[in-house]
Amino acid sequence: MIHEGTNPIPNILVIDDDEIMQNVIEKVLLREGYNVEVAKNGKEGLSKLELKRYNLVITDIMMPYANGFEIVSKLKQHPNTKDASVVVISTITHESSILDSYKMGVDEYIRKPIMVSEFVLRIKKLLSKQATA
Repeated sequence: MIHEGTNPIPNILVIDDDEIMQNVIEKVLLREGYNVEVAKNGKEGLSKLELKRYNLVITDIMMPYANGFEIVSKLKQHPNTKDASVVVISTITHESSILDSYKMGVDEYIRKPIMVSEFVLRIKKLLSKQATA
């Protein structure tokens, strides 16, 4: 139940083709009290953008149908996510990929395997910045 004067519960979209990663991220975020939707690939993730507005999108880079860079580019243009924070979670550790992500407007780049406590801290930080903006 949302009381007057409180912020609504943030909507988070997780796009990752790794089922174990999906489950871990979803469970962690649900435990923190967020609304979470999961897409198993880029194509499914992009179709979910049509359904609702998201405060935060978490995406992998290496996926079938649409890679993370394509997704980030579309997120920044779509009305339901243009103001959303974007987090990339990837096994790719090449400096050029990380820099390219930030140049495209990614807010955080987290390397897999994730450390859950650090992950939660970064997500909370991004969402609190949005709430005060």
